Amino acid sequence: MQLFDTHTHFDVADFDHDRQQLALRAKQAGVEDLVLIGFIASRFDELMATHQQLQQWQNVPRSHLAPGLHPFYIEQHQSEHLPQLEQILQQHHCVAVGEIGLDTFLKQHKQPELFAKQQYYFNAQLELAAQYNKPVLLHIRKAHAETLAILKAQKFKWGGIAHAFSGGIEEAKALVKLGFKIGITGQITNPNAKKLHQVVQAIGAENLVIETDCPDMTPLCCQTSTEHRTRNTPVNLPYVLEGLAQTLQLPQAQLAAQLWHNSFEALHLK
Repeated sequence: MQLFDTHTHFDVADFDHDRQQLALRAKQAGVEDLVLIGFIASRFDELMATHQQLQQWQNVPRSHLAPGLHPFYIEQHQSEHLPQLEQILQQHHCVAVGEIGLDTFLKQHKQPELFAKQQYYFNAQLELAAQYNKPVLLHIRKAHAETLAILKAQKFKWGGIAHAFSGGIEEAKALVKLGFKIGITGQITNPNAKKLHQVVQAIGAENLVIETDCPDMTPLCCQTSTEHRTRNTPVNLPYVLEGLAQTLQLPQAQLAAQLWHNSFEALHLK
């Protein structure tokens, strides 16, 4: 089975001591491709360096770049970071702009000034994506209506992936209608994630992709502690497939083939 990890932060310091070993193990587990996601300008250099590392190593997943400015870090984004992002899009092969979007999970991000800044950066990055014919990787938390409104206002037609989806059935269907696949994480292995299970069953395998979002979103079966976060890695992607196959009541091999196709479609890859 060929698996595509559509959302990783495999460049972060959590992996500095064993990145190559994990990459080898991920490939052995069937992970053929992974996307390295950008989230803050101060880490763009590390993102590029990890991408180059993965390209140089043998028997590891193929690496794809998706640089972006994440809404959760809105306080740290400066106007000069947008031209820096554009420079990467110009000079390197990027599969998408991401992760971008809106996030009002924290009370401070609901404040009009900060939320307006989030919307400004989201709009600006959608415009960049459109300019370079790139799909986008969406981060949406407690702001689905506002995100959909901006996508529609921009008439954004390059689609992409709504990563680590946390909305309801109607919001998922609205995103699918706009050309997006819905990104499923290790959260699908949690029997208490009832809303997510309902979404997945309502929209079907043809509209889904899988991801680890490592080092976060560790599948339930891989968590070793209830007190401390267990680091997630691309090696755990088969558990996401397994959980999703159980929810959809599909054979894993059949589902894997569909998800593989969906990933290439979402990222406009041949």
